[in-house]
Amino acid sequence: MEMNWLYSDIVKKHFVDPQNVLMEDEASWTCDGRWQTGNIKCGDQMLMLLRVKDDVIDDCRWKTYGCASAIASTSMLSETIKGMNIRDAYNIKPDDLVQKLGGLPDNKIHCSVLGDKALRAAIDDYLSKTGRAGLFKVEAVEICKCLEITDKDIEAAFKNGARTWEALQAATKIGSGCGECKDKALELLHEFEHIYG
Repeated sequence: MEMNWLYSDIVKKHFVDPQNVLMEDEASWTCDGRWQTGNIKCGDQMLMLLRVKDDVIDDCRWKTYGCASAIASTSMLSETIKGMNIRDAYNIKPDDLVQKLGGLPDNKIHCSVLGDKALRAAIDDYLSKTGRAGLFKVEAVEICKCLEITDKDIEAAFKNGARTWEALQAATKIGSGCGECKDKALELLHEFEHIYG
């Protein structure tokens, strides 16, 4: 199988000139919702800060420790969500960002996952602060503690074609930390095979 290694012009633009990056000290940029996700030991970590007015994302800032795909995906995400209602923003999927970027190399698709996780968690933080904890949250079971990958993430990867451990790793980066999640993740892949065929 031939791998696509090329970056689109849009990815290059967002990597070279990323939008809405937190350039100042985090404490000096007041926010209504905040979350940090990922694990720097595994290669990717992200901080997402949101300003929300009347349940609309007024502004956002972010920092990402990661590759060109992670930076470009987060930059695109930050531009996409400004002016968006939090419910709509909560439902953004990594595939939406990949399409807006004109695609990503096959082995870098997982880099778009970190942004939507951080965004949903930051929205959850905002909802919690406004007395509406769990309003949008879908119950999920954490499978990979290092990267906060849930059964829902594995199900989405399965629906997008991940049928093996290697394909699941390529889609989500699961198991790149301690590796203790492999058995449970493989059990889930097996379950999804029976559910979805």
